Amino acid sequence: MKGLIGKKVGMTSIFDEKGNIVPVTVIEAGPNVVTQVRTQETDGYTAHQLSYGERKEKNTPAGLKGHFAKADTTPKTKVVEFRDFEFAKELGESVTLEQFQEGDKISVIGISKGKGFQGVVKRHGFGGVGMQTHGQHNRQRHAGSIGSSSFPSRVFPGTRMSGRMGTDRVKVRNLKVVKILSDKNLILIKGAVPGHNGSYVIIEKK
Repeated sequence: MKGLIGKKVGMTSIFDEKGNIVPVTVIEAGPNVVTQVRTQETDGYTAHQLSYGERKEKNTPAGLKGHFAKADTTPKTKVVEFRDFEFAKELGESVTLEQFQEGDKISVIGISKGKGFQGVVKRHGFGGVGMQTHGQHNRQRHAGSIGSSSFPSRVFPGTRMSGRMGTDRVKVRNLKVVKILSDKNLILIKGAVPGHNGSYVIIEKK
């Protein structure tokens, strides 16, 4: 597996070789630092732990300070483990965008934008009562009845109702790498990726 941790910068658009406008998401990916190497002999599986982002010393727990000190690097804010990492990097080495190429198909993982407490129309796509049927006159976006009569006298688990929306871990697959700016550690991906600008994302390629 190939992988990298990055930060979402924002969206823009570029022209391809045919002159078409392509909407892209700009991600500042890397450089990442290898902070732990797991092997089959010691851990039962092979993996590389990568870290990204700067973290203040005063806000870092003592245990994490020692962990990053082993890799001879400053404390980081984001740590992710990649199984069966293809690049045989040693502890403390940097991982950059060299593992990706333009045209690659990748997956991006991020935390979706939080939308707060929402009703059923926005959260689940309910149509509402529309033309004010069923005696409704001032609650067109109401969910309607959710209960039952004497049997089973309860609300079934998983019933779609109002509630918190967003801030979920989302994985978007088969995104295309349009352009790589290695000197600036930027990767341009066709389409939108989850999360707000400045949020951390994980880029994967199997």
